[in-house]
Amino acid sequence: MGTTNHITTKWLGNMAFESNNPSGQTIRIDIAKEDGGDGSGVRPKALMLSGLAGCSGLDVAALIKKMKLEVIDFHIETIANLTDEHPKYYDKVLIEYHFHGPNLDEKKLQRAVDLSVEKYCGVMEMFRRFAVLDIKTIFHHS
Repeated sequence: MGTTNHITTKWLGNMAFESNNPSGQTIRIDIAKEDGGDGSGVRPKALMLSGLAGCSGLDVAALIKKMKLEVIDFHIETIANLTDEHPKYYDKVLIEYHFHGPNLDEKKLQRAVDLSVEKYCGVMEMFRRFAVLDIKTIFHHS
C-alpha cells in the first residue's frame, strides 16, 4: 500500500477555508469578491497550477544542484485553459521553464526538465490524466 496524505480543510465563514499540510503549514482558500468571497486567499484551481509548477520545480532544482549547474534565476510560467462548461477544468496547460544566466548548460538543463516531466513529477502525471500538456524550455543567456 502506498503513502497516504491526510489534509483537513476547515470552513472559516463566508467562502473562506483554511487547509493544513503535512509540512505543518496552512493555506487559506477563498474566491474573488465578485464571486461572493472576500478575496482573502488563493483560488483552488489556480492552486493546482502552483502545485504542478512547485512539484516540477523541486525536481529541476534538485537536479541543478546534483549536476552543479550554473543558473542565476529560474522560474516557471504555467498558463492553463479552463473549459467553458461545468464542471470547469483545465484541458490544456502550457508549462514554460525559464533559465537565466551567462553560463547555461542548455543540454543538461533540458535533461533536468525532461526527467521531471517524464519521470519524477507526480503532479505532472496527474495533470496528464485530464489535460494536454505543452512543455517549453527557454534559455536567457544574460
